[in-house]
Amino acid sequence: MKLKARMLEQTILKAIKTFPALVVTGPRQSGKTTLFKMLFSKTHTLVSLEDPDVRIRAKEDPVGFFKSIPTTSNY
Repeated sequence: MKLKARMLEQTILKAIKTFPALVVTGPRQSGKTTLFKMLFSKTHTLVSLEDPDVRIRAKEDPVGFFKSIPTTSNY
């Protein structure tokens, strides 16, 4: 599937070279997850806090939460 280039693509690629994590917010169903999967699925682990149980785990034990995430980052 060929996806249309997004306006933020170059900005995100530039930012990831400086920052170890990025947060993108916006309206539902606007392509945020699709964009990140397209850009980083082979090199980074995507963590979503949309699921309330995941969000609670991250809030209650942030260190344990991050240790439980498999790392695929090349950075």
